[in-house]
Amino acid sequence: MEIQFDIEFKESAPKYMQIIKSLLQAISKGKLKRGDKIPSINQLSEEYLLSRDTVEKAYKHLIKDGVLISVRGKGYFINRVDIETSLRILLVFNKISNYKKQIYNAFVENIGRNVNVDLHIHHSNVNIFKNLIKNSIGEYDFYVIMPHFYEKAEEAIETLKMIPSEKLILLDKDIELNSKKHSSVFQNFEKDIVHALNEALDLIKGYKKLILIFPTLIPYPKEIIKGFRIFCIQHELQHEIIYDFHENSMAVTDTAYVVIEDNDLVNLIKKCREQQLAIGKDIGIISYNETPLKEILLDGITTISTDHEQMGKTAAELIRENRRAIIKNPFTLIKRKSL
Repeated sequence: MEIQFDIEFKESAPKYMQIIKSLLQAISKGKLKRGDKIPSINQLSEEYLLSRDTVEKAYKHLIKDGVLISVRGKGYFINRVDIETSLRILLVFNKISNYKKQIYNAFVENIGRNVNVDLHIHHSNVNIFKNLIKNSIGEYDFYVIMPHFYEKAEEAIETLKMIPSEKLILLDKDIELNSKKHSSVFQNFEKDIVHALNEALDLIKGYKKLILIFPTLIPYPKEIIKGFRIFCIQHELQHEIIYDFHENSMAVTDTAYVVIEDNDLVNLIKKCREQQLAIGKDIGIISYNETPLKEILLDGITTISTDHEQMGKTAAELIRENRRAIIKNPFTLIKRKSL
């Protein structure tokens, strides 16, 4: 006897995904049992006015997962009922880096079993992001997104609004979405750098000048520059902002440097060696973003950094606990010998 199952189609999700979800729900509720025959591709497409390709795509996914079995000349049958509907998560980063890897690893380690995590990179390109989201709406249970966009920011916000708020978690940076009740685990780039540099004020005052090296090739939030200026003005510190530190740049003695990008950090260290300047005495270095290497390089480089592992862990906990919240991620100064 051929068993029927109900499908209630919604516009927000691809139809083949809704067929899969409906069949899995029927199995989990006991409506379909092992060995039950289900409608053929032609029957289902005719009953629900679907294209044959749509139904075939759904059945192929279910066969691949071992849920269905196709018997030549007889039709499609339920093969497995010991299933759990896996959670599907779309994780979208703005770029690949050591810091993003820490977030990703912590997220995956803490999200739990029976979860599929798809990682994509938008490279701060709004067009790439728009296409990615448009093609994935309805296919995922949660969307965890780093909304770092430096051009066409309004288009990026409109794209984010396409995602149901209960399924959206913003990571690393929070954005106002017209009071939509999304979740986020974020840094406050302006206030964080002010707070962290204040913790190092006693050491910074041992130098005549404070210089921020801000990258131009790799985009970073401009709020970092604003926070740096606020800190220096508050404490009446002589300061300067330079963009990138090249091989032909010169290190200035009796100066402390706040270095955002690791390529600039490498060039600055090389230049100090060439000029025979002692790091931690002739010049000071504060590096942005903590990594294990900075703990041992030059007997320790002082860092100001968010806790990347905690960010990934907190995002995973929000999903596991099915909880919505706006959470400020920890940001700290780690004092070492470079300052």
